[in-house]
Amino acid sequence: MDNRQAIGSWISGPRAAAEDMGVDFGYRGQRLGLPEEGPGSIARVGRRFGALFIDWALCLIVAYGLLSGGKAQATSNWALLVFAVLSVLTVGTIGCTPGKRLLGLRVVAEGGGRISLPRVVLRTVLLVLVIPAVIWDRDGRGLHDRLSRSVQVRI
Repeated sequence: MDNRQAIGSWISGPRAAAEDMGVDFGYRGQRLGLPEEGPGSIARVGRRFGALFIDWALCLIVAYGLLSGGKAQATSNWALLVFAVLSVLTVGTIGCTPGKRLLGLRVVAEGGGRISLPRVVLRTVLLVLVIPAVIWDRDGRGLHDRLSRSVQVRI
């Protein structure tokens, strides 16, 4: 066997090479007992980024208009605080932020149901730190979701 095939190309990556060799990873969310498509399935990356963009825009508007006194340099810091408060309050109570709700997403516990308040706080702190949110597993969940034992699903 040619070793280049086992490693994969720089474009396709090792997962594609493994799948070409017959390894079956299953679909995203299969290990969690979630459906492959439709309501309750793992949220796709595009929707999650879209929801994050909407939430961040709302937080910037609130921070600029109410908290920063019209100073553009202070707006980002205030927006981060507003984002953290928004995330804890909305995910902790109704399971989704305004952006997630608009795009049909919800944060639930791994076994289903609502995520507890301490886990919501942990998830939010890790999300605000950014780095845990950009490290994903094969189900497409960020490290912040794995550590808080939560998953973002479609409504």
